[in-house]
Amino acid sequence: MTRTVYDYSEIDFEKPGKHHYQVAFHLDSNWGYSLVPMTVINGLRGAAEPGVAAIGGTHGNEYEGQVAVKRLCSDLNPEEMRGRLLLIPQLSESACFANSRESPLDGVNMNRAFPGNPRGTVSYRISHFVKTCIFPRVRVVLDIHSGGNEAIFPLCASFHPIPDPIQRSEIAKVAQLFDTPFIFLYSSQMASGLLTDEAEAMGKITIGGEFGFGESTSPKGTLHAYEGIKNVLRHYGLLPGEIVKIDPRRSTPPRFVQAVNLEDYIPCPQNGVWEPTVELGAEVKERDLLGRLHDFSDHSSEPLEIRAHRSGVVAALHFAAQCRKGLTLYVISQEVSLDLSL
Repeated sequence: MTRTVYDYSEIDFEKPGKHHYQVAFHLDSNWGYSLVPMTVINGLRGAAEPGVAAIGGTHGNEYEGQVAVKRLCSDLNPEEMRGRLLLIPQLSESACFANSRESPLDGVNMNRAFPGNPRGTVSYRISHFVKTCIFPRVRVVLDIHSGGNEAIFPLCASFHPIPDPIQRSEIAKVAQLFDTPFIFLYSSQMASGLLTDEAEAMGKITIGGEFGFGESTSPKGTLHAYEGIKNVLRHYGLLPGEIVKIDPRRSTPPRFVQAVNLEDYIPCPQNGVWEPTVELGAEVKERDLLGRLHDFSDHSSEPLEIRAHRSGVVAALHFAAQCRKGLTLYVISQEVSLDLSL
């Protein structure tokens, strides 16, 4: 049974077993609530550190995380578990209902709303709840994303290149548990107010990831998200058993690639229809053709050729055919080696 709570203090984070909640955040424009789903599991086999939080639906039009985390809410058995697991399948539940990146209730992108504001609009109040009630109760934060209708990425776990070498090394090790072909170190300069920024700043072992695209539900991406979260639980002792090889057909380890400078994220130079000519994850040389932009206001015109500004690995491409001037058209990353010995 799911219990609706109107005050954070009504959530019992310590009670053994599995308990489902809807956390109510009052609306600003009319009488009603945004009801954020959350499941709290305290394993019946005893304590385990650290606690883990797994979150989907930070953006409403990204579905692999929503589905993977929801399945875990029903599939996991507290009698087999140790320690604490907090599951939120639809953090921005109003955006999820609207199939939107932003909440229709206040127009706010949840992944730009951190650290939140207890007196702000509903998205900022939800963010404040996560920062003050969720993060302090766990040490590991998993925020599962996909490209939505804007971008397409190779299947990857991701994190920021944070300065603390010990925290960074542990994050890199945990990211490998998702068994994705790539692990993407991405720029924290592209935006502010990210959930992962806030968790990292609080010292959490913080993993993001891109597990699909196109406002669909990728079977492969959902599998890696679902089993990857379970691998993290196994790694930290919350679940019994050995780490699972999610993609047994791939024998090579994940490739670490990074795009940490703003110059790695190339904006679209003009409005047009985007015709990519390169595959995600491809290695390209400077000046290689990546795609063409077509201007249909003059159908006889030659397309604008888009060429790589540097050599590297294609880490992202604009997904939708229609691309507006200024949106990121492509990302070129560099393969890196990380010290995982710390």
